[in-house]
Amino acid sequence: MIDLPRVTIYTDGACINNPGPGGWAAIILENGSERTMYNGCRDTTNNRMELTAALEALKALKKPSSIVLYTDSEYLRRGVTEWLEGWKARSWKRKGGKLANIDLWQALDKELSRHQISWRWVKGHNGDLFNEKADRLAFRAIPRK
Repeated sequence: MIDLPRVTIYTDGACINNPGPGGWAAIILENGSERTMYNGCRDTTNNRMELTAALEALKALKKPSSIVLYTDSEYLRRGVTEWLEGWKARSWKRKGGKLANIDLWQALDKELSRHQISWRWVKGHNGDLFNEKADRLAFRAIPRK
């Protein structure tokens, strides 16, 4: 068994007037160092920003890794841990029909296959240092004009 690099990731997404301008952020903790990533979009939703944060963080890792990923988004966490396999079995459809954000879910699914990930939910705006930092970065990334 290969010993994978251990990585901790915190992600967050933000949106003003959902839908509207939004931002995403990720904090990657690896080998004692901290790397931040963030960006924004003029027309998006909060859910798209949450998915984008996780997707971009996973894409940024050069090697397959053992990851603990913290998110305050139940949509992201439950989507990956509970709903994803069913969507794939139904040709990327929900039981009720069309799957929102299918492009991001499919891209995220591809990245998930590279890593071993433990998904952790953290309550937002509740004093968790890195969740709060990711939240500030996501809001900072929102386009203002």
